[in-house]
Amino acid sequence: MKIIIDAMSGDNAPLEIIKGAVLAAEKQDTDIILTGDRAKINSLCALNSIDLGTRVKVADADGIIDMHDDPMSILKSKKSSSMGIGLELLKNGEGDAFISAGNTGALVVGSTLILRRIKGIKAAAIGSVLPLTRPTMLIDSGANVVVTPETLVQFALMGSVYMKKLYGLESPAVALANNGAEDTKGTPLQIEAYKQLSAVEDLNFIGNIEGRDIPFGKCDVIVADGFTGNMILKLSEGFGLFMGKTLKDIFKKNIRTKLSALLVHGEIGGIKAQLDYKKYGGAPLLGVSAPVIKAHGSSNAEAINSAVAQAIGFAKTGIVGEITSLAAKLRESKAEK
Repeated sequence: MKIIIDAMSGDNAPLEIIKGAVLAAEKQDTDIILTGDRAKINSLCALNSIDLGTRVKVADADGIIDMHDDPMSILKSKKSSSMGIGLELLKNGEGDAFISAGNTGALVVGSTLILRRIKGIKAAAIGSVLPLTRPTMLIDSGANVVVTPETLVQFALMGSVYMKKLYGLESPAVALANNGAEDTKGTPLQIEAYKQLSAVEDLNFIGNIEGRDIPFGKCDVIVADGFTGNMILKLSEGFGLFMGKTLKDIFKKNIRTKLSALLVHGEIGGIKAQLDYKKYGGAPLLGVSAPVIKAHGSSNAEAINSAVAQAIGFAKTGIVGEITSLAAKLRESKAEK
């Protein structure tokens, strides 16, 4: 297995990405290709006594796509950026998966137009796995602000495939993010999507899910348009940070609370670990022809290591092939009607 990583993108790039690649090569027993400025990567390795070893290689790239760049720049002025080179390597079969903590829009555009969407899939979607009572995929969590009911059905099917293959779930429970449980709730988009999702065979659709029920692990896949999904994602991340800070402030208040903290230290650590959005490493981009992982923008070395583990699972379990077969069946079914 060989994983390609964009070394230059993200808040902590390139140093933490380099450290994460070295850690992953050892922990995940895999080969890594870092794409980026070779001279800068080598200089940072020398300054920080980092040995890339034999399993981490560098593919030279010219430039970075930053968060303010037009997503289309990956196809024009920044084709040879660290992200652009990484996607080209994946396209050419020089790796099994690609990871980037960079510009989400550019990654979606590049993956869609360089790697290409799977035939029959209307839009690629970001499927973020939320650290809830049980792992729950939120799809789409930011790639597509405007969608159709048919697109939401495809998101549901892709998310279900991912959770089935990667987490071993026999029949993942799928719910539609909405402002009420009734099938008449929501905008025309949600109302029609509910009807279409209910009619899909081999999909365990359990109905709508309201925001207040999301943290309690009532389903395995939450389907949403990219705007709604991104709001849910960012609120979940923020709430996790808020809870961590609140607990810390409570236990630092006085001697009594500090002593109490010592008694429940293990339990507090467990809560913090459960709420840590970085533990899954990143979010798969589903619907394109090869495995792509969008790592969190603030990824550190440990998060990159987790993203590599996720990318390996994505590639090994044949999720792309499963979605490709599913898309072919959808096309056949549509042609027969």
